[in-house]
Amino acid sequence: MRIVVAPDSFKGCLSAAAVCAAVESGVHSAVSGATVTAVPMADGGEGTVDCFLRARGGSEIVRTVADPLGRPVEARYAIADDGRSAVVELAAASGLPLLAEGERAATRADTYGTGELIADAIGRGARDVLVCLGGSATTDGGSGLLRALGMRFLDADGVALPPGGGALAEVAAIDDSGIPDAVRRTRFRVACDVTNPFIGPSGAATVFGPQKGATPGQVRELDAALARFADVLADHYGVRVHDLPGAGAAGGTCGGLVAALGGEPARGAVLVADLVELPAALADADLVITGEGRLDGQSAGGKVVSVVAELARRRGLPVVALAGSVLPPLDDLYDLGLTAAFSIADGPRTLDELIGSAGPLLADLAGHVVRLRTS
Repeated sequence: MRIVVAPDSFKGCLSAAAVCAAVESGVHSAVSGATVTAVPMADGGEGTVDCFLRARGGSEIVRTVADPLGRPVEARYAIADDGRSAVVELAAASGLPLLAEGERAATRADTYGTGELIADAIGRGARDVLVCLGGSATTDGGSGLLRALGMRFLDADGVALPPGGGALAEVAAIDDSGIPDAVRRTRFRVACDVTNPFIGPSGAATVFGPQKGATPGQVRELDAALARFADVLADHYGVRVHDLPGAGAAGGTCGGLVAALGGEPARGAVLVADLVELPAALADADLVITGEGRLDGQSAGGKVVSVVAELARRRGLPVVALAGSVLPPLDDLYDLGLTAAFSIADGPRTLDELIGSAGPLLADLAGHVVRLRTS
């Protein structure tokens, strides 16, 4: 029996690799001759660097870069052994967890540090960079990231703008003459798990600004500033991101990358599946086990379980999801190819108890699943 285990992490509880280890333990306890291939997954946000390193090898690079407010912070990214590809998580340098709640400054926070990580990777030879969005403290349209790669944003007098999304209200021109040829030759793939446009009622500022500390007045200010930025980007590059689905990811960083550097947005879990070569792992499988901390109707919207289910369905493989909690209806997931879903809860438990026992519970449940398959 050949089993592929391809879960997301159980956030706040187990990493994707730890989930794989628990499931593998349970499988072997139930079916001694089973072959288990572990393929830890992520949805293109936190954990993608670890997935890349485990699946493809390479090196973890740690650099001191700017945090969302320009202070020094150590951040990491991954680069392949041949130096040609790299994975950068925006949250590592520009994430909301880097700021205390009282430090959140929605109009000033920017993505310059993420750009420094990308510049470092390109300087080491990377020409295919996966930029993982999510968890940002910023609403700057990716302008900070682009500044770190050699771009300048100018006001009507030709003066360079200060950092932050609020300053984009004065943007009048773009000077990209300082972008190195190496950056221009780099392919940028953008992992995002939202479909919000750049601006408007469903845009970056309106939907995500409040959680980054923006007051109602600042939300309106930032939305107007991003609209101005989108207009200038369109004038300079001929690319409109105003209403582009997903352009609002990470405070508009996706839109900035698409317009200025030809960024290619896609569902994060799809990109990660390609990155870790999940389709190849499924080629000889008999059963696929996936999972995440909470499985519900929203899991069908591009999360790991939905992507794994789709890939398994194309090969006619049964796929079972194990989760901390399973909240129906799951009809959309079943339509995508999911065969069944089970919660690891074995009876009434507090959340703390469930978290503390997640590994053994996963192992036990995985054993039951494969016993059913071999009966």
